[in-house]
Order: sequence, then C-alpha cells, then structure tokens
Amino acid sequence: MLEQTVHLNKAKFTISAPDIRRLPADSGVEVAFAGRSNAGKSSALNTLTRQKSLARTSKTPGRTQLINVFEIAPDHRLVDLPGYGFAKVPLEMKKKWQKALGEYLEKRECLKGLVILMDIRHPLKDLDMDLIQWAADSNLPVLALLTKSDKLSQGKASAEVLKVKKALAPLNADIKVQAFSSLKKTGTAQADKVICDWFLNGNASPYEEINDSPEQ
Repeated sequence: MLEQTVHLNKAKFTISAPDIRRLPADSGVEVAFAGRSNAGKSSALNTLTRQKSLARTSKTPGRTQLINVFEIAPDHRLVDLPGYGFAKVPLEMKKKWQKALGEYLEKRECLKGLVILMDIRHPLKDLDMDLIQWAADSNLPVLALLTKSDKLSQGKASAEVLKVKKALAPLNADIKVQAFSSLKKTGTAQADKVICDWFLNGNASPYEEINDSPEQ
C-alpha cells in the first residue's frame, strides 16, 4: 500500500520506450508530462523531482524522442512524453513521435493526470489546445504549467495566467493553470500538490485556488 505522502524526488529512471508495447504493465497510476518541444518540459521534470539530470535537457528542442518512464513508488510512475511541434527533425521521425504520443494518450488506462507545459509567452497554440480538448473530452484532469514565467514581470505573468484560465473556462473541465519557472522555482509547491494528489487518489482531489504569486 502506498504511503499517504508521495515524494517526487524519489523518481528513478525505469525505461525509454518507442511505443506503448514496450512500457511497464498498464496498472497503477501514471502522471504524464506533455508539451511543445521548446516548452521546457525536461527542466520542469528535473525541478519537480529535485534532480538535476533526471530528464535530459538540451539546447536543441525535441530531444525527447521516446516515452521515458520514471518510477516514484511501486506502480506509481511519471511519464515524459515526446515533445510535439517546434522540433527541427525529419518529417517521418516527427510522425513516429506523434504516433507514440497518440497511442499512449488514447490507450493507457493507468493515466490519471496530464501535465501540459506551455511557454507563458506563447500559450495555447493549436497543438496545445488539441491536447487540452482531448483531455477534457476524456475526463482527464489537466495541470497547465505556464513555463519560463521568470521571463515576465510578476504582474504580466499573473495576467497571462488569468487569460489562459478564461480561454479554457468554456471547456468546463478539471483544468488547473499555474505560472511556473524552473529557474526561480515559481509554482513548484503548487504543482507538486496537484501531482501528488493524483497519485494518491487516482484523480484530482478537491483543490483550492492556486496562488499565482511567486513563492518566497
């Protein structure tokens, strides 16, 4: 039985898989991270797990080409999905990534929460909206992390968060929106709470409104 506190810093790399057939058994609870190739997904994973190199980071976006799995406790896993969008790679390779991403989202029964990372300066691109819409239609809770918030003033970052919340409100879905910065650690405590609740409950727990101000 899983203890009543989940520690993301216990994450350990398990496997890199080209498709869902190579993944661990479809049981337990998984929380997946998805985002455009330049959204800072690997940096966010490293920040949330308090590990400098759990997920590979690169100055060249799009290096996450496989489904990467990290176990935090027995049958409880973080999953780093292939980045989508921006990556400068051959079209055939990009199609292969997108097939793996789509199969995982549609067929993985143990997926209980989806963290979608978007650059706070360029949120809600078409592919982001497609993914959020799919999650809403599937009744899958979403945590939208607006990354690189240190690039904006606190006031501007808060305004962007409100703008995204308003844009997503018509979906009437379980979507939380949070400013996030791997550099300044903004939003890490709030994101940690949401993700750990998903692991403990297999779904989102009742959740108080997120405080969008940077942590001290």
